[in-house]
Parts: sequence; structure tokens; C-alpha cells
Amino acid sequence: MVAGTALASVFTFIPISIAAGVVAAVVVAAILTTLLVLSTPQIRVTDTELQVGKAQIERKYLGEVAAFTGADATAQRGTELHGKAYLCIRGWISPVVRIEIDDAEDPTPYWLTSTRRPEQLTAALTAPSQGA
Repeated sequence: MVAGTALASVFTFIPISIAAGVVAAVVVAAILTTLLVLSTPQIRVTDTELQVGKAQIERKYLGEVAAFTGADATAQRGTELHGKAYLCIRGWISPVVRIEIDDAEDPTPYWLTSTRRPEQLTAALTAPSQGA
């Protein structure tokens, strides 16, 4: 996306000058890259809470945690997906982690998030928290 938009800006400004086209491409690429990096959802695990994107929950409400890769991850995002699950999915990241929610007041059965390091996230969430 960034490369395509930068290339389009070159062709937009080439009638003015080649230098203007190159400068426009560099500026557009820098702005779009910065925006993409700043808008990427973060996963943060502390002793007392989990934050996935903008959602956060106390760790005392977390249940079973499972990592899925390959065809299993595809099934979790598709045919196995519960309609009330909280999703923080990025299409270009295949592995997902499913985090069960054990809160009678919360209708969300689980959170499903994509991550490049599913084993690390699973280990962090299954380790005993200091606040427990």
C-alpha cells in the first residue's frame, strides 16, 4: 500500500518535474509508514491486566489460553469463530491466540488476537501473576 501510493505520487508530480515527483514519493512514503506504525494495535501484559489494542481486562478474569497456527488459526478466525468474541486481528499475521474470559458479567466468551509470537503471549498469560 505504501509503495503503491508513493509510486502514484511520483506520476502525479512528474509533469511538474522529476525532482518534485521523487520528493513527493519520499514524503508520502514517510507519512504513510509513520501512520501505519502508530496505528498498529499493541498487546501488553502486566501482573494485573491484559491490553489488546484499545481493550483491557484484569487478569483475574482470564481463563484458558491457547495458541493456533496454520489451518487451526484459519479455522479460529473463520468457521470456529464465536459471534460475540472480541477480535484484534491483522490479516497479514496468521497465528492467533484465544483467551477465554471467565467473567459472569461479560457476554464476551473469549478474545482472539493475531500475534507474531503466539508462544510468548501464551507463556506470559499462563504464568502466575504477582497480583494473584
